[in-house]
Amino acid sequence: SFTKARRTLFDSAAAQLHQLRGAAGIDLSKHFIEVEVLQQKGQGCFSGPESARGFCFVSAMAGDYAPRVCLETSMGSVTVELYQKHAPRTCKNFLQLVEKGYYDGVVFHRVIKDFMIQGGDPTGTGRGGESIYGKKFEDEITRELKHTGAGILSMANSGPNTNGSQFFFTLAPTPWLDGKHTIFGRVTNGMSIVKRMGNVATDTSDRPTQKVCVLSAKCL
Repeated sequence: SFTKARRTLFDSAAAQLHQLRGAAGIDLSKHFIEVEVLQQKGQGCFSGPESARGFCFVSAMAGDYAPRVCLETSMGSVTVELYQKHAPRTCKNFLQLVEKGYYDGVVFHRVIKDFMIQGGDPTGTGRGGESIYGKKFEDEITRELKHTGAGILSMANSGPNTNGSQFFFTLAPTPWLDGKHTIFGRVTNGMSIVKRMGNVATDTSDRPTQKVCVLSAKCL
């Protein structure tokens, strides 16, 4: 239906805007005006003031909910917003693992400067981890979400449909990962911490020479 198609379009546009705003701390507020669409009141989707460029951007449909998680790391606090509408099974897996304390004390075992930092494996080897589904689960790839810059939260895997508990944060645009890894969130607070973690010294296996870990994680 037209309504369903319009909702899908708005959700995708909102997610892309959030990605852009999160990348490198870019503030797009001067270029776009976010307006809430009050569908139940029948208001038009482009009602409201226009920006200097003449565009109006929708942030979310009424009733949307974006879960947030705070990761207290050994270098500081990082808050992420999850793309539940685009990757519901991935977000459910991450949230339930957080609630179980699964990530508490888990190290970031792989860091590649100007690329990404990877964690979520309780064995700390890069070969461990599990999902709430009892096995590896399928990718949730969408063309609307791409690895556009620093601060994208995405699932690590060993091939198609092999998601478990491991995840990574991008440190730069990584377009070659598009279509191969499930994007399920972005950093909303603490990007400076992520960048600091991305600059730690590593050995020849990309493992940090100093311990960098998640001390605790909680749903907000």
